[in-house]
Amino acid sequence: MTAVLHELSGDGVLLLRINRPEAKNALNQDVRQQLAMHFLDATGNSAVKVIVMTGSQEVFVAGADIKAMAAASPIELLLRQNQTYWDAIAHCPKPVIAAVNGYALGGGCELAMHADIIIAGENATFGQPEVRVGIMPGAGGTQRLARAVGKFKAMLICMTGQTFTGREAAEMGLASKAVPDAEVLETALQTARTIAAMPPIAIRQIKEVMLAGADAPLETALMLERKAFQMLFDSEDQKEGMQAFLEKRKPVYRGV
Repeated sequence: MTAVLHELSGDGVLLLRINRPEAKNALNQDVRQQLAMHFLDATGNSAVKVIVMTGSQEVFVAGADIKAMAAASPIELLLRQNQTYWDAIAHCPKPVIAAVNGYALGGGCELAMHADIIIAGENATFGQPEVRVGIMPGAGGTQRLARAVGKFKAMLICMTGQTFTGREAAEMGLASKAVPDAEVLETALQTARTIAAMPPIAIRQIKEVMLAGADAPLETALMLERKAFQMLFDSEDQKEGMQAFLEKRKPVYRGV
């Protein structure tokens, strides 16, 4: 069985669906490797404009595969180099949307946090419950969560292992928005189609500057923003976008 199904639509939206139902989509090496492969391929594929990753209606990713971890030694974990698979997602220059239904726990919550936008089902279940099995988050859970919701909320979540709903995730700033469970994937795909219709260079610069500026001093971040803003005036899409606005017509962006 293919662990990650993929489908590229004509409008430039790549849908990646994690497909390991017998293990509630738990992350094993096969899933990690296939996700990384698809993200690396998408990075170099000009036909891909936006990536949507999802699971099933019942579960996004229930966590890491505990069976594959329980007896591992520190050296074994080191040699697996799992961070290289995560890096392929984190460093992808294309916009990434996570469509989350059901469980997004541990590694599943961390995977969702690698996205740029999270569309959550109102009744989805998020959490970092690693502490309950004697460990802690190891793929960005302590760092990305704290940056998303703040130190005090993140400490509570990670130290108690408590879970929270998609509605609560949106309220605390982890999810971009919460929608009825049955509408999650279509909302994510519609959001992706909206972004895919925008000028690609501008979209890429928005992502790059926002991520780079998040951990930089404000003055440095503002400089990065200003330089990217100025650079976009050398693109044909900028000329097309502003001319279309003046002519009251729909712009046609070509990514140049």
